[in-house]
Amino acid sequence: MSYRFAVERTDHADLASGSVLRSAPGFPAFPVRPAVELFARARAWLPDRRELTLWDPLCGSGYLLTVLGLLYRRELGTVLASDIDPRACELATENLAMLSTAGLRARATRLRELAGQFDKPSYAEAAEAAGRLDGLLRVGGGDLPALIRRTDATDPAETQAAVAGLPPVDLVITDLPYGEQTDWQGRAEATDPTAAGPASEDSAAHGLHSPGSRSPGPHRAGGTAENPAAAEATRAARVTTLLRALRPALPPAAVIVLVDRSRRVALPAGLRPLERVRIGARSSVLLRAGDLPD
Repeated sequence: MSYRFAVERTDHADLASGSVLRSAPGFPAFPVRPAVELFARARAWLPDRRELTLWDPLCGSGYLLTVLGLLYRRELGTVLASDIDPRACELATENLAMLSTAGLRARATRLRELAGQFDKPSYAEAAEAAGRLDGLLRVGGGDLPALIRRTDATDPAETQAAVAGLPPVDLVITDLPYGEQTDWQGRAEATDPTAAGPASEDSAAHGLHSPGSRSPGPHRAGGTAENPAAAEATRAARVTTLLRALRPALPPAAVIVLVDRSRRVALPAGLRPLERVRIGARSSVLLRAGDLPD
């Protein structure tokens, strides 16, 4: 695919995961350039206004939301991160704190302390990057309100509770768990023991494998490399469950972007996307909330 919006290779080194923004094993960072492209494509399907509300219901570390918040501060009014995994929510809280001047300055101070303690230039360079990100944030409009809520994205009651009290969500962007570093986790499959096939001995250790979290752990539910058709069917069922849970939490005009490390994001039968996009190993689909299954 050729880029339509992110046509220039901009230097986003200040946004590198593990520098100013925090990282942890099992929580992969989404590449910045594809994030810019997908946000811009989704934005083109929305009314021409500012103060958008952006939600990632499978937020993991919160890296994707934080990057978009810093780059698109002028267009955003609120960002919401949610995940069922408490470890993800903790890490997302730390990263989304970078959407405030106070958070960025505190991070810069800590990085300078580490630079002096360990005599590592990389910490000093990261502290300077935090200062540049603070400048970027202030030019865009200053602190961006950010909320983090622990939510099972497969449960319609929980998704509605997650957005309660917020301006209507305009845009959902989420990177689906794909098994190499993240896995599906949630409670929806507890009511449907056939949804992910037979349980394995590891299922108790890694939680119920349904859409709801980007949690670290091996991907064990559903099909295997020896049974790709079963794996595809399992993923399609999980995406359907996720979309049905999101539908009552969103206004009909909202746009949803789902990203997956697969050849094609599987959708419920009959659901027509606004567009499909493939960037490298990732496939994406843009949907209108009003078109989702009830």
